[in-house]
Amino acid sequence: MEQRTLNSEELKRRTRAFAVKVVELVEGMEKSKTMDVAGYQLIRSATSVAANYRAVCRSRSKADFVNKLGIVEEEADETFFLAGDVGRLQEVETTRSQTAP
Repeated sequence: MEQRTLNSEELKRRTRAFAVKVVELVEGMEKSKTMDVAGYQLIRSATSVAANYRAVCRSRSKADFVNKLGIVEEEADETFFLAGDVGRLQEVETTRSQTAP
C-alpha cells in the first residue's frame, strides 16, 4: 500500500476546511442556551486547530515547531471531546423538546 505524505499547504487547507465544516455543523444545530454555549466552544476549538497549525508553519526553531504543534494537538483533542459532548447534548435537547407539554 502506498503511503502518502501531506505537505504543510495541504494540511493548512484541510484544517481550514475542518473548521468550516464544524461551523456549518454548529449553525445547523437546534438553538438553546446549552447548545449555544457548547457550539461556541466547539467552533472556538476547531478554528483554533486551523489557526494554530498556520502558526506551526511559521515556527522559528525546532523547539518552537514542537511546542506549537503540541498546541494544535491539544486543540484537536478538545474538539474531538466537545464534538462527542455536543452530540449527546443534542440528543438530550431533542428528547426534552419531544416530551415537553
